[in-house]
Amino acid sequence: MKKLGIIMVAVVFVLITACSGERSSQNEVAELVQVEIRILSDSIKAGMSTQIEAYVTQGKQAVNDAQKVEFEVWKKDRDKHEKIEATLQGNGIYTINKAFMGEGTYVVIAHVTARDMHVMPQREFVVSTGNGEVEAGER
Repeated sequence: MKKLGIIMVAVVFVLITACSGERSSQNEVAELVQVEIRILSDSIKAGMSTQIEAYVTQGKQAVNDAQKVEFEVWKKDRDKHEKIEATLQGNGIYTINKAFMGEGTYVVIAHVTARDMHVMPQREFVVSTGNGEVEAGER
């Protein structure tokens, strides 16, 4: 009878320990990968090369191990989209250089696949032929 009681207590202990372990792992949620699109020019002029960055972080840490970072760029209201693979510069910064041939409003989406997540922030900007200023907005 004592053996049966000891076995019952051991089984209950094992079940309680196993259930509490499952519950704590379900409550642990990985922080989301964040991407900020940066355009490194106060004004973008047609025909001139412009650097575009994706700053990739998770929590407060820079992500330098993204599986893929690619920029999709097109002139607003046009069907032709161009995809350009970015290069890691370090500290979570991935870049491309792009020259925009005509003036108008353009759209860029950063397609970032990192740490089992896919993030696609979008940003609009204006390319001018003269001394016009860039009007940028994020979506």
